[in-house]
Order: sequence, then structure tokens, then C-alpha cells
Amino acid sequence: MDGRRRNPYQLTDDSPVYVISIAAQLAGLHPQTLRQYDRLGLVSPDRTAGRGRRYSARDIELLRTVQQLSQDEGINLAGIKRIIELENQVAALQQRVAELSAAVDGAAAAMQQREAQVHASYRRDLVPYQDVQQTSALVVWRPKRPKE
Repeated sequence: MDGRRRNPYQLTDDSPVYVISIAAQLAGLHPQTLRQYDRLGLVSPDRTAGRGRRYSARDIELLRTVQQLSQDEGINLAGIKRIIELENQVAALQQRVAELSAAVDGAAAAMQQREAQVHASYRRDLVPYQDVQQTSALVVWRPKRPKE
């Protein structure tokens, strides 16, 4: 959600509003076909308190897709069920990647902000250390002799 309160009466693509006869007409299928798809777990609509099926616009689109895969592509119902499961899994993984990407971006921004704070806290009166070249010269030290 985007932070705004949504009207509870506003319909979305996931709102279960169509009874089985209307959903069957919209999908171009027989109601018995919808019942069979529900039994097989291909398209599982929401249920009312009296156990009646209520289909959403997304369910009807899925019904059309199942019919298209079955009739036009010749895929059996078990294959269609597996395709739907994999598509749902891909969608969930894409959502998770987006969440993790946002978290990484947030962590990187926080790290850059902290790094800037550390750099800003440096004391300006200190002279940076510069590495001195190492030589192979031998230096002999002799203590001064006390004057007699």
C-alpha cells in the first residue's frame, strides 16, 4: 500500500464479486468446467459464508489463460497447474528480490551517510601521515662524551 487509506468498498482485480454463472459467461466456459478447475486446484475462487464460489476479475483472467493453454497449446491440466504454480513462484521471488534490493539500497544510503559523518568528524589540525621511503643506509649513533 502507498500509505493512503483505501476505500473498503472500492473494487480491485482481486475483489471476489462474480458468481459462478457470470464468471463462466465472462470466461466463455461452462460452469461445470469452473467447478472442475476448482477441484483440481487450477483456479480457486473465494467462498462466501454459505460456501458459494465468488470469482474475481483476476480469477476470470486465469480461467481464460487455462482455457487458452489447454485448447490452443494442447497442454494437459496437470501441466497447466504446474505452469501456474511456477508463475506464482516467480512472481513471489520477483517481489522478494524487489524487497531485498530496496533493503540493500537503504543500507548503502545509511552506510554512505555514516561514512560522511565520520569524514566530517576528522580533526583538521592533524597532519596526515605520509609514508617515508625506506633506505638501506646504515646510521651509527654515538653518544656525546661529556666534556672533561
